[in-house]
Amino acid sequence: MARRCKYDAIRSRVRRGFAAALVVFLLSGAAVAAPPPVSLPTDTAEFGASSARGPFGFLAGVGRSNYLLGDMWGLRTLLSRAGIAFGLQETSEILGNVTGGTSHGFEYDGLTQMVLQMDTQRAFGWYGGTFNASALQIHGRNLSTDRLATLQTASGIEADRATRLWELWYQQKFLDEDRLDVKIGQQSLDQEFMVSQNALMFVNTMFGWPMLPSADLPGGGPAYPLSALGVRLRARPVDSLAFLLGVFNGTPVSNPAGDPQRSNASGTSFPTRGGTLAIAELQYSYPSLGTMVSADETEPLSRLYKIGLWYDSARFDDQRLDDAGLSLADPASSGTPRRHRGDFAIYAVADQMIWRSFTEPDRTINVFVRAMGTPLGDRNVIVASLNAGITIHEPFLHRDSDTFGIGMGFAKVSNNAAALDRDTGFFNGGFVPVRNSETFIEATYQYQVAPWWQLQPDVQYLFDPGGGVANPNNPGQYVHNELVVGLRTNILF
Repeated sequence: MARRCKYDAIRSRVRRGFAAALVVFLLSGAAVAAPPPVSLPTDTAEFGASSARGPFGFLAGVGRSNYLLGDMWGLRTLLSRAGIAFGLQETSEILGNVTGGTSHGFEYDGLTQMVLQMDTQRAFGWYGGTFNASALQIHGRNLSTDRLATLQTASGIEADRATRLWELWYQQKFLDEDRLDVKIGQQSLDQEFMVSQNALMFVNTMFGWPMLPSADLPGGGPAYPLSALGVRLRARPVDSLAFLLGVFNGTPVSNPAGDPQRSNASGTSFPTRGGTLAIAELQYSYPSLGTMVSADETEPLSRLYKIGLWYDSARFDDQRLDDAGLSLADPASSGTPRRHRGDFAIYAVADQMIWRSFTEPDRTINVFVRAMGTPLGDRNVIVASLNAGITIHEPFLHRDSDTFGIGMGFAKVSNNAAALDRDTGFFNGGFVPVRNSETFIEATYQYQVAPWWQLQPDVQYLFDPGGGVANPNNPGQYVHNELVVGLRTNILF
Protein backbone atom coordinates (compact mmCIF):
# COMPACT_ATOMS: atom_id res chain seq x y z
CA MET A 1 0.00 0.00 0.00
CA ALA A 2 2.82 2.42 0.88
CA ARG A 3 4.51 1.63 -2.43
CA ARG A 4 1.25 2.36 -4.31
CA CYS A 5 0.74 5.67 -2.47
CA LYS A 6 4.29 6.65 -3.35
CA TYR A 7 3.62 5.80 -7.02
CA ASP A 8 0.37 7.85 -7.00
CA ALA A 9 2.20 10.82 -5.49
CA ILE A 10 4.93 10.65 -8.15
CA ARG A 11 2.34 10.37 -10.93
CA SER A 12 0.44 13.37 -9.51
CA ARG A 13 3.64 15.48 -9.45
CA VAL A 14 4.45 14.48 -13.04
CA ARG A 15 0.97 15.50 -14.20
CA ARG A 16 1.18 18.87 -12.43
CA GLY A 17 4.63 19.48 -13.88
CA PHE A 18 3.45 18.62 -17.39
CA ALA A 19 0.45 20.93 -17.06
CA ALA A 20 2.57 23.81 -15.77
CA ALA A 21 5.16 23.37 -18.51
CA LEU A 22 2.54 23.26 -21.25
CA VAL A 23 0.68 26.34 -19.99
CA VAL A 24 3.92 28.33 -19.66
CA PHE A 25 4.89 27.28 -23.20
CA LEU A 26 1.52 28.35 -24.60
CA LEU A 27 1.47 31.65 -22.73
CA SER A 28 4.94 32.46 -24.04
CA GLY A 29 3.56 32.72 -27.59
CA ALA A 30 1.00 30.11 -28.49
CA ALA A 31 -2.43 30.33 -30.07
CA VAL A 32 -6.15 30.04 -30.08
CA ALA A 33 -9.32 28.30 -31.18
CA ALA A 34 -12.46 28.23 -29.02
CA PRO A 35 -15.82 29.92 -28.46
CA PRO A 36 -15.81 32.38 -30.19
CA PRO A 37 -13.49 30.75 -32.77
CA VAL A 38 -10.05 32.14 -33.52
CA SER A 39 -8.48 32.17 -36.98
CA LEU A 40 -4.92 30.94 -37.29
CA PRO A 41 -2.56 32.64 -39.79
CA THR A 42 -1.68 30.68 -42.92
CA ASP A 43 0.30 33.32 -44.82
CA THR A 44 2.70 36.01 -43.64
CA ALA A 45 0.81 38.48 -45.84
CA GLU A 46 -1.95 38.38 -43.21
CA PHE A 47 0.33 40.16 -40.76
CA GLY A 48 0.22 43.41 -42.74
CA ALA A 49 2.18 46.53 -41.96
CA SER A 50 2.19 45.94 -38.22
CA SER A 51 5.51 44.11 -38.51
CA ALA A 52 7.25 47.50 -38.76
CA ARG A 53 10.42 47.75 -36.72
CA GLY A 54 10.74 49.33 -33.31
CA PRO A 55 9.22 48.52 -29.93
CA PHE A 56 5.89 50.08 -30.97
CA GLY A 57 6.15 49.28 -34.67
CA PHE A 58 2.89 47.33 -34.64
CA LEU A 59 0.97 50.59 -34.12
CA ALA A 60 1.82 51.69 -37.65
CA GLY A 61 -0.35 48.98 -39.19
CA VAL A 62 -3.01 48.49 -36.54
CA GLY A 63 -5.81 49.41 -38.94
CA ARG A 64 -4.69 47.05 -41.71
CA SER A 65 -3.46 43.85 -40.06
CA ASN A 66 -5.71 40.91 -39.18
CA TYR A 67 -3.91 40.81 -35.82
CA LEU A 68 -3.43 43.59 -33.30
CA LEU A 69 0.24 42.70 -32.85
CA GLY A 70 0.73 41.82 -36.52
CA ASP A 71 3.84 39.68 -37.05
CA MET A 72 4.90 40.13 -33.41
CA TRP A 73 8.27 41.53 -34.43
CA GLY A 74 8.96 38.58 -36.76
CA LEU A 75 7.93 35.79 -34.36
CA ARG A 76 4.94 34.66 -36.42
CA THR A 77 6.96 34.56 -39.64
CA LEU A 78 9.72 32.60 -37.93
CA LEU A 79 7.28 30.00 -36.59
CA SER A 80 5.41 29.86 -39.89
CA ARG A 81 8.59 28.79 -41.66
CA ALA A 82 8.74 25.85 -39.25
CA GLY A 83 5.12 24.92 -39.97
CA ILE A 84 3.78 26.38 -36.73
CA ALA A 85 0.75 28.68 -36.47
CA PHE A 86 -0.35 30.41 -33.29
CA GLY A 87 -2.91 32.90 -32.17
CA LEU A 88 -4.12 34.61 -29.03
CA GLN A 89 -7.62 36.00 -28.50
CA GLU A 90 -9.22 37.83 -25.61
CA THR A 91 -13.00 37.85 -25.23
CA SER A 92 -14.27 40.21 -22.56
CA GLU A 93 -17.83 41.18 -21.72
CA ILE A 94 -19.96 43.03 -19.25
CA LEU A 95 -23.42 41.53 -18.83
CA GLY A 96 -26.11 42.63 -16.44
CA ASN A 97 -29.54 41.58 -15.24
CA VAL A 98 -31.86 44.61 -15.05
CA THR A 99 -35.17 42.93 -14.19
CA GLY A 100 -36.29 39.67 -12.56
CA GLY A 101 -33.81 36.97 -11.61
CA THR A 102 -32.45 36.46 -8.12
CA SER A 103 -30.78 39.89 -8.06
CA HIS A 104 -29.99 42.85 -10.31
CA GLY A 105 -26.58 44.12 -11.37
CA PHE A 106 -23.74 43.89 -13.85
CA GLU A 107 -20.70 41.61 -13.83
CA TYR A 108 -17.53 41.22 -15.90
CA ASP A 109 -16.20 37.95 -17.27
CA GLY A 110 -13.44 37.16 -19.74
CA LEU A 111 -11.68 34.38 -21.62
CA THR A 112 -8.18 34.28 -23.06
CA GLN A 113 -7.83 31.52 -25.64
CA MET A 114 -4.48 30.16 -26.75
CA VAL A 115 -3.84 27.63 -29.54
CA LEU A 116 -0.73 26.19 -31.11
CA GLN A 117 -0.90 24.15 -34.33
CA MET A 118 1.88 22.42 -36.26
CA ASP A 119 1.56 21.33 -39.90
CA THR A 120 3.78 18.24 -40.04
CA GLN A 121 4.29 18.43 -43.80
CA ARG A 122 5.63 21.95 -43.59
CA ALA A 123 7.55 21.21 -40.40
CA PHE A 124 9.33 18.00 -41.40
CA GLY A 125 7.78 16.63 -44.59
CA TRP A 126 5.14 14.28 -43.10
CA TYR A 127 1.97 14.53 -45.23
CA GLY A 128 -1.40 15.34 -43.70
CA GLY A 129 -0.54 15.66 -40.02
CA THR A 130 -1.70 18.41 -37.65
CA PHE A 131 -0.76 18.70 -33.98
CA ASN A 132 -2.97 20.95 -31.84
CA ALA A 133 -2.58 22.19 -28.26
CA SER A 134 -4.85 24.80 -26.70
CA ALA A 135 -5.23 26.40 -23.29
CA LEU A 136 -7.77 28.65 -21.59
CA GLN A 137 -7.42 31.42 -19.03
CA ILE A 138 -10.87 32.15 -17.59
CA HIS A 139 -11.41 35.21 -15.42
CA GLY A 140 -14.17 37.37 -13.96
CA ARG A 141 -17.49 36.33 -12.45
CA ASN A 142 -20.46 34.23 -13.58
CA LEU A 143 -23.66 36.25 -14.02
CA SER A 144 -25.88 33.20 -14.61
CA THR A 145 -24.83 31.58 -11.34
CA ASP A 146 -24.83 34.79 -9.30
CA ARG A 147 -28.03 36.47 -10.52
CA LEU A 148 -30.09 34.42 -13.01
CA ALA A 149 -30.72 30.82 -11.81
CA THR A 150 -31.28 29.78 -15.44
CA LEU A 151 -30.82 26.48 -17.24
CA GLN A 152 -29.65 28.14 -20.47
CA THR A 153 -26.79 30.33 -19.29
CA ALA A 154 -26.38 33.84 -20.65
CA SER A 155 -22.81 33.60 -21.95
CA GLY A 156 -20.86 30.90 -23.76
CA ILE A 157 -17.61 31.87 -22.02
CA GLU A 158 -18.91 31.71 -18.44
CA ALA A 159 -16.97 29.14 -16.41
CA ASP A 160 -15.02 28.72 -13.18
CA ARG A 161 -11.90 30.87 -12.93
CA ALA A 162 -8.94 28.79 -14.05
CA THR A 163 -5.91 28.45 -16.28
CA ARG A 164 -6.36 25.08 -17.90
CA LEU A 165 -5.39 22.82 -20.76
CA TRP A 166 -8.30 22.50 -23.18
CA GLU A 167 -7.49 20.32 -26.20
CA LEU A 168 -4.43 18.23 -27.03
CA TRP A 169 -4.75 16.11 -30.18
CA TYR A 170 -3.12 14.86 -33.37
CA GLN A 171 -5.00 14.66 -36.68
CA GLN A 172 -3.86 12.62 -39.69
CA LYS A 173 -5.28 12.91 -43.20
CA PHE A 174 -5.44 9.94 -45.57
CA LEU A 175 -6.23 9.64 -49.29
CA ASP A 176 -6.38 12.58 -51.69
CA GLU A 177 -8.67 15.63 -51.45
CA ASP A 178 -9.07 15.18 -47.69
CA ARG A 179 -11.41 12.20 -48.12
CA LEU A 180 -10.49 10.65 -44.77
CA ASP A 181 -8.90 11.85 -41.54
CA VAL A 182 -8.55 10.63 -37.98
CA LYS A 183 -8.12 12.71 -34.85
CA ILE A 184 -6.90 11.22 -31.57
CA GLY A 185 -6.35 12.79 -28.16
CA GLN A 186 -8.05 15.18 -25.75
CA GLN A 187 -10.97 16.76 -27.63
CA SER A 188 -13.91 19.11 -27.02
CA LEU A 189 -16.96 17.90 -28.97
CA ASP A 190 -18.48 21.36 -29.40
CA GLN A 191 -15.76 22.16 -31.93
CA GLU A 192 -17.13 19.70 -34.51
CA PHE A 193 -20.33 17.91 -33.45
CA MET A 194 -23.87 19.39 -33.19
CA VAL A 195 -22.62 22.74 -34.49
CA SER A 196 -24.67 25.33 -36.40
CA GLN A 197 -22.29 27.72 -38.13
CA ASN A 198 -24.86 30.53 -38.25
CA ALA A 199 -25.55 30.22 -34.52
CA LEU A 200 -21.95 30.74 -33.36
CA MET A 201 -22.14 34.56 -33.39
CA PHE A 202 -24.64 34.64 -30.50
CA VAL A 203 -23.63 35.17 -26.86
CA ASN A 204 -25.90 32.71 -25.03
CA THR A 205 -24.19 29.40 -24.24
CA MET A 206 -26.83 27.25 -25.88
CA PHE A 207 -26.06 28.43 -29.40
CA GLY A 208 -22.83 26.45 -29.00
CA TRP A 209 -23.13 23.25 -26.92
CA PRO A 210 -26.89 22.45 -26.66
CA MET A 211 -28.94 22.44 -23.47
CA LEU A 212 -29.83 18.73 -23.51
CA PRO A 213 -26.28 17.27 -23.30
CA SER A 214 -25.24 20.13 -20.99
CA ALA A 215 -27.83 19.01 -18.45
CA ASP A 216 -27.87 15.25 -19.04
CA LEU A 217 -24.33 14.04 -19.79
CA PRO A 218 -21.93 13.39 -16.87
CA GLY A 219 -20.07 16.59 -16.06
CA GLY A 220 -22.01 18.36 -18.81
CA GLY A 221 -20.17 16.37 -21.49
CA PRO A 222 -16.79 17.00 -23.12
CA ALA A 223 -17.44 20.60 -24.16
CA TYR A 224 -15.96 23.98 -23.21
CA PRO A 225 -14.21 24.32 -20.86
CA LEU A 226 -13.85 20.53 -20.55
CA SER A 227 -12.68 17.86 -23.00
CA ALA A 228 -12.18 14.10 -23.07
CA LEU A 229 -9.85 11.50 -24.50
CA GLY A 230 -11.10 9.87 -27.66
CA VAL A 231 -10.87 9.15 -31.36
CA ARG A 232 -12.79 10.92 -34.14
CA LEU A 233 -13.06 9.60 -37.72
CA ARG A 234 -14.25 11.81 -40.60
CA ALA A 235 -14.93 10.45 -44.09
CA ARG A 236 -16.08 12.32 -47.21
CA PRO A 237 -16.88 9.70 -49.89
CA VAL A 238 -18.36 12.37 -52.20
CA ASP A 239 -18.09 16.15 -52.11
CA SER A 240 -21.57 16.75 -50.70
CA LEU A 241 -21.54 14.11 -47.94
CA ALA A 242 -19.45 13.73 -44.81
CA PHE A 243 -19.61 11.20 -41.96
CA LEU A 244 -18.28 11.92 -38.46
CA LEU A 245 -17.88 9.15 -35.89
CA GLY A 246 -16.38 9.65 -32.45
CA VAL A 247 -15.70 7.43 -29.43
CA PHE A 248 -14.73 9.23 -26.21
CA ASN A 249 -14.48 8.63 -22.49
CA GLY A 250 -18.01 8.72 -21.05
CA THR A 251 -17.23 11.57 -18.67
CA PRO A 252 -14.74 14.45 -18.99
CA VAL A 253 -13.84 14.23 -15.27
CA SER A 254 -13.09 11.39 -12.86
CA ASN A 255 -15.83 12.52 -10.44
CA PRO A 256 -18.71 14.36 -12.15
CA ALA A 257 -20.50 14.88 -8.83
CA GLY A 258 -20.44 18.48 -7.64
CA ASP A 259 -18.66 21.01 -9.84
CA PRO A 260 -16.86 19.03 -12.59
CA GLN A 261 -14.64 21.99 -13.50
CA ARG A 262 -13.18 22.07 -9.99
CA SER A 263 -12.57 18.31 -9.92
CA ASN A 264 -10.32 18.78 -12.99
CA ALA A 265 -9.20 22.36 -12.50
CA SER A 266 -6.06 22.13 -14.67
CA GLY A 267 -7.61 20.03 -17.45
CA THR A 268 -4.89 17.38 -17.12
CA SER A 269 -6.50 14.48 -15.25
CA PHE A 270 -7.25 12.56 -18.53
CA PRO A 271 -9.81 10.11 -17.05
CA THR A 272 -10.25 6.77 -18.84
CA ARG A 273 -13.13 5.36 -16.78
CA GLY A 274 -16.80 6.24 -16.56
CA GLY A 275 -18.22 4.48 -19.59
CA THR A 276 -18.02 5.32 -23.27
CA LEU A 277 -19.56 8.19 -25.20
CA ALA A 278 -20.17 7.35 -28.88
CA ILE A 279 -21.46 9.92 -31.36
CA ALA A 280 -22.19 9.74 -35.09
CA GLU A 281 -23.17 12.55 -37.46
CA LEU A 282 -24.09 12.66 -41.16
CA GLN A 283 -23.63 15.98 -43.00
CA TYR A 284 -25.00 17.08 -46.37
CA SER A 285 -23.81 20.34 -47.93
CA TYR A 286 -24.91 22.19 -51.07
CA PRO A 287 -23.23 23.48 -53.06
CA SER A 288 -20.86 20.64 -52.32
CA LEU A 289 -17.22 21.26 -51.53
CA GLY A 290 -15.26 21.93 -54.70
CA THR A 291 -18.30 23.05 -56.72
CA MET A 292 -17.29 25.51 -59.43
CA VAL A 293 -19.60 28.28 -60.61
CA SER A 294 -18.97 30.08 -63.90
CA ALA A 295 -18.79 33.85 -64.06
CA ASP A 296 -22.16 34.15 -65.82
CA GLU A 297 -23.97 31.65 -63.59
CA THR A 298 -25.93 32.65 -60.50
CA GLU A 299 -24.24 31.25 -57.41
CA PRO A 300 -26.58 28.82 -55.60
CA LEU A 301 -27.79 29.53 -52.09
CA SER A 302 -25.72 27.42 -49.71
CA ARG A 303 -27.12 25.00 -47.14
CA LEU A 304 -25.77 22.47 -44.66
CA TYR A 305 -27.89 19.78 -43.02
CA LYS A 306 -26.81 17.43 -40.22
CA ILE A 307 -28.40 14.52 -38.39
CA GLY A 308 -26.79 12.75 -35.48
CA LEU A 309 -27.05 10.41 -32.50
CA TRP A 310 -25.06 10.08 -29.29
CA TYR A 311 -25.00 7.27 -26.71
CA ASP A 312 -23.29 7.25 -23.30
CA SER A 313 -22.84 3.88 -21.55
CA ALA A 314 -22.36 5.37 -18.06
CA ARG A 315 -24.86 4.84 -15.24
CA PHE A 316 -27.44 7.56 -14.62
CA ASP A 317 -29.56 8.45 -11.58
CA ASP A 318 -33.35 8.28 -11.78
CA GLN A 319 -34.94 11.72 -11.58
CA ARG A 320 -37.78 10.63 -9.27
CA LEU A 321 -37.43 7.14 -7.74
CA ASP A 322 -35.02 5.57 -5.27
CA ASP A 323 -33.58 2.05 -5.40
CA ALA A 324 -36.72 0.66 -3.72
CA GLY A 325 -39.15 2.34 -6.10
CA LEU A 326 -40.21 5.08 -3.67
CA SER A 327 -40.20 8.76 -4.53
CA LEU A 328 -36.98 10.44 -3.47
CA ALA A 329 -39.16 13.05 -1.75
CA ASP A 330 -40.85 10.39 0.44
CA PRO A 331 -39.56 10.54 4.05
CA ALA A 332 -39.34 6.73 3.91
CA SER A 333 -37.01 6.83 0.91
CA SER A 334 -33.45 5.58 1.20
CA GLY A 335 -32.29 8.71 -0.63
CA THR A 336 -30.30 6.60 -3.09
CA PRO A 337 -31.62 7.10 -6.64
CA ARG A 338 -32.42 4.13 -8.83
CA ARG A 339 -29.62 3.64 -11.38
CA HIS A 340 -30.02 3.23 -15.14
CA ARG A 341 -27.49 1.94 -17.64
CA GLY A 342 -26.92 4.15 -20.69
CA ASP A 343 -28.45 7.28 -22.18
CA PHE A 344 -28.94 8.59 -25.72
CA ALA A 345 -30.41 11.42 -27.80
CA ILE A 346 -30.92 12.24 -31.47
CA TYR A 347 -30.48 15.65 -33.09
CA ALA A 348 -30.75 17.54 -36.37
CA VAL A 349 -29.17 20.81 -37.53
CA ALA A 350 -30.02 22.95 -40.56
CA ASP A 351 -28.12 26.02 -41.83
CA GLN A 352 -29.79 27.60 -44.86
CA MET A 353 -29.03 30.77 -46.83
CA ILE A 354 -32.35 32.23 -48.00
CA TRP A 355 -31.23 35.43 -49.76
CA ARG A 356 -28.16 36.99 -51.37
CA SER A 357 -27.83 40.45 -52.93
CA PHE A 358 -27.04 40.43 -56.66
CA THR A 359 -25.03 43.65 -56.39
CA GLU A 360 -23.38 42.98 -52.99
CA PRO A 361 -22.61 39.22 -52.72
CA ASP A 362 -21.54 39.61 -49.08
CA ARG A 363 -25.07 40.72 -48.16
CA THR A 364 -26.90 37.53 -47.17
CA ILE A 365 -29.72 36.34 -44.95
CA ASN A 366 -29.39 32.94 -43.28
CA VAL A 367 -31.59 30.86 -41.01
CA PHE A 368 -30.71 27.99 -38.69
CA VAL A 369 -32.53 25.37 -36.61
CA ARG A 370 -31.14 22.78 -34.21
CA ALA A 371 -33.41 20.31 -32.39
CA MET A 372 -32.50 17.51 -29.99
CA GLY A 373 -34.55 15.04 -27.98
CA THR A 374 -34.50 11.83 -25.93
CA PRO A 375 -37.33 9.47 -24.87
CA LEU A 376 -35.53 8.56 -21.63
CA GLY A 377 -37.21 10.95 -19.22
CA ASP A 378 -36.61 8.71 -16.20
CA ARG A 379 -32.86 9.52 -16.15
CA ASN A 380 -32.71 12.99 -17.70
CA VAL A 381 -33.51 16.46 -16.41
CA ILE A 382 -33.99 17.83 -19.95
CA VAL A 383 -35.75 15.74 -22.63
CA ALA A 384 -35.82 18.27 -25.50
CA SER A 385 -34.00 21.41 -26.57
CA LEU A 386 -34.37 23.73 -29.56
CA ASN A 387 -32.39 26.62 -31.02
CA ALA A 388 -33.40 28.67 -34.04
CA GLY A 389 -32.67 32.06 -35.51
CA ILE A 390 -31.88 34.35 -38.39
CA THR A 391 -28.64 36.18 -39.21
CA ILE A 392 -28.09 39.06 -41.63
CA HIS A 393 -24.57 39.53 -42.96
CA GLU A 394 -23.72 43.11 -43.99
CA PRO A 395 -27.03 44.48 -42.65
CA PHE A 396 -25.93 47.98 -43.69
CA LEU A 397 -24.42 48.63 -47.09
CA HIS A 398 -20.59 48.49 -47.14
CA ARG A 399 -20.42 47.14 -43.57
CA ASP A 400 -19.04 43.91 -45.08
CA SER A 401 -17.94 42.23 -41.85
CA ASP A 402 -20.91 43.14 -39.64
CA THR A 403 -23.62 40.64 -38.70
CA PHE A 404 -27.00 41.10 -37.01
CA GLY A 405 -28.87 38.17 -35.50
CA ILE A 406 -32.04 37.23 -33.65
CA GLY A 407 -32.26 33.79 -32.06
CA MET A 408 -34.13 31.76 -29.47
CA GLY A 409 -33.62 28.77 -27.22
CA PHE A 410 -36.06 26.35 -25.59
CA ALA A 411 -35.52 23.59 -23.00
CA LYS A 412 -38.17 21.10 -21.79
CA VAL A 413 -37.89 19.62 -18.29
CA SER A 414 -38.69 15.89 -18.11
CA ASN A 415 -41.98 14.66 -16.65
CA ASN A 416 -40.06 12.62 -14.05
CA ALA A 417 -38.18 15.68 -12.77
CA ALA A 418 -41.48 17.60 -12.64
CA ALA A 419 -43.11 14.69 -10.79
CA LEU A 420 -40.40 14.87 -8.12
CA ASP A 421 -41.30 18.56 -7.65
CA ARG A 422 -44.95 17.57 -7.11
CA ASP A 423 -43.92 14.82 -4.71
CA THR A 424 -41.83 17.31 -2.74
CA GLY A 425 -44.85 19.61 -2.42
CA PHE A 426 -47.06 16.69 -1.34
CA PHE A 427 -44.74 15.37 1.36
CA ASN A 428 -43.30 18.65 2.62
CA GLY A 429 -46.05 21.17 1.92
CA GLY A 430 -45.42 24.84 1.31
CA PHE A 431 -44.66 26.54 -1.99
CA VAL A 432 -42.90 24.07 -4.31
CA PRO A 433 -42.89 25.13 -7.99
CA VAL A 434 -43.22 22.37 -10.59
CA ARG A 435 -40.66 22.87 -13.37
CA ASN A 436 -41.86 22.82 -16.97
CA SER A 437 -39.78 24.64 -19.60
CA GLU A 438 -37.52 27.64 -20.12
CA THR A 439 -37.33 29.89 -23.19
CA PHE A 440 -35.13 32.82 -24.15
CA ILE A 441 -34.74 35.19 -27.09
CA GLU A 442 -31.58 37.09 -28.03
CA ALA A 443 -30.80 39.99 -30.35
CA THR A 444 -27.17 40.86 -31.08
CA TYR A 445 -25.06 42.92 -33.47
CA GLN A 446 -21.43 42.08 -34.27
CA TYR A 447 -19.66 45.29 -35.29
CA GLN A 448 -16.22 44.94 -36.93
CA VAL A 449 -14.19 47.89 -35.65
CA ALA A 450 -10.95 46.61 -37.25
CA PRO A 451 -9.90 43.26 -38.74
CA TRP A 452 -8.67 42.23 -35.29
CA TRP A 453 -11.40 43.83 -33.13
CA GLN A 454 -15.15 43.26 -32.75
CA LEU A 455 -17.70 44.98 -30.52
CA GLN A 456 -20.98 43.17 -29.87
CA PRO A 457 -23.93 44.72 -27.99
CA ASP A 458 -26.38 42.06 -26.84
CA VAL A 459 -29.91 41.81 -25.38
CA GLN A 460 -31.53 38.64 -24.00
CA TYR A 461 -34.96 38.06 -22.44
CA LEU A 462 -35.55 34.86 -20.48
CA PHE A 463 -38.99 33.40 -19.73
CA ASP A 464 -39.56 31.10 -16.72
CA PRO A 465 -35.92 30.94 -15.52
CA GLY A 466 -34.90 27.45 -14.44
CA GLY A 467 -38.11 26.09 -15.94
CA GLY A 468 -40.05 27.74 -13.12
CA VAL A 469 -38.15 27.61 -9.81
CA ALA A 470 -38.47 29.31 -6.44
CA ASN A 471 -36.42 32.42 -5.78
CA PRO A 472 -33.82 31.51 -3.12
CA ASN A 473 -34.02 35.07 -1.80
CA ASN A 474 -37.84 34.88 -1.58
CA PRO A 475 -38.87 31.20 -1.42
CA GLY A 476 -42.57 32.07 -1.70
CA GLN A 477 -42.16 33.37 -5.25
CA TYR A 478 -40.92 32.19 -8.62
CA VAL A 479 -37.76 33.62 -10.15
CA HIS A 480 -39.30 36.26 -12.40
CA ASN A 481 -38.55 36.74 -16.12
CA GLU A 482 -35.19 38.38 -16.79
CA LEU A 483 -33.82 41.05 -19.11
CA VAL A 484 -30.07 40.72 -19.68
CA VAL A 485 -28.11 43.40 -21.52
CA GLY A 486 -24.41 43.71 -22.19
CA LEU A 487 -21.44 44.31 -24.44
CA ARG A 488 -18.83 41.82 -25.64
CA THR A 489 -15.51 42.55 -27.28
CA ASN A 490 -13.23 40.14 -29.19
CA ILE A 491 -9.60 41.09 -29.80
CA LEU A 492 -7.36 38.88 -31.93
CA PHE A 493 -3.72 39.44 -30.99
